[in-house]
Amino acid sequence: MPLKSSNLEQSRWFAEEVQPHGASLKAYLRGSFPTVRDVEDVVQESYLRVWRAKMAGSVESARGFLFCAARNLAIDFLRQRRRSPLEALGDLAALDVIDDRPDAFEVTAAHEKIILLGEALDTLTPRQRQIVILCKLQSKSHREVAELLGLSEKTVTEHVYRGVQRLGAELQRRGLRRFPS
Repeated sequence: MPLKSSNLEQSRWFAEEVQPHGASLKAYLRGSFPTVRDVEDVVQESYLRVWRAKMAGSVESARGFLFCAARNLAIDFLRQRRRSPLEALGDLAALDVIDDRPDAFEVTAAHEKIILLGEALDTLTPRQRQIVILCKLQSKSHREVAELLGLSEKTVTEHVYRGVQRLGAELQRRGLRRFPS
């Protein structure tokens, strides 16, 4: 039974004397050793060293021992890094290796579609063009456009329908098989 009591006592000591310094230890490491990337690892290893020292009975000040251990670990990490210029990349799957940006052909094709759409919009009446732009390109509702232009919703719906039909026919006439998205 005394073994359980001892473990409980050690756990309480750790929770009360060591863990409360975790946040300030991380802040100290980030401020004093900004090139150390794995601050969390240094903190965990420091906890382990304090625990082992306590089990051996040689810890007078948990906070002092913790900060000293962390400082020494950070310095060791920097020395090791100086000896080995290679840096760990971490999770290779997370690296953005594939360039999913559009290539020159896609950009040119999109630009040509925009020009065709602009030219097709010019074939609409001024009112149809205005309403189609507001509803389809600016995503305003028929109700919003009706209020904005002082028209009925039914009139706006009719202008959108006829305008889109006319645009589709004009784009098809110019060789575009489907309406650009």
